[in-house]
Amino acid sequence: MLKIRRVQATDIFPVIALAYDTLPERYNPSIFNQFYESFPEGFLIAMHNHILIGFLIGIKTTMNTARILMLSVNENNRRQGIGSALLKKFLLEMKNHQIRQIELEVRTTNRGAVEFYIKQGFILQEKLHHFYQNGEDAYSMRKGL
Repeated sequence: MLKIRRVQATDIFPVIALAYDTLPERYNPSIFNQFYESFPEGFLIAMHNHILIGFLIGIKTTMNTARILMLSVNENNRRQGIGSALLKKFLLEMKNHQIRQIELEVRTTNRGAVEFYIKQGFILQEKLHHFYQNGEDAYSMRKGL
């Protein structure tokens, strides 16, 4: 059974491992603790039978704006609605914090993610050249709540 909930301290190491397995960027592990401590409302995990299979990290950037920094689902569990469930819960949390707009960046080469976000109501804003550490470009995307 799928359960979406806020991250807990004991979830941090499994989140770091999943990020390492599924995301091309290499993040300093300490940032995961920083996100947990600074804005736990935006740090959600997806559990299936007590196993971490996905997570979403978002932060509040202004009074009315939040930004999704990472969204990841284990490769074996993709296309099962888990990313959508994480996003839905995040949007609900942000509405409760009077957030009116969600922003994010996504690799231009990650067509699946771009299509996912468009399907979820995000709009392409602009292309950001050399946005990622490896020089890849990103699209900025935005959704009003």
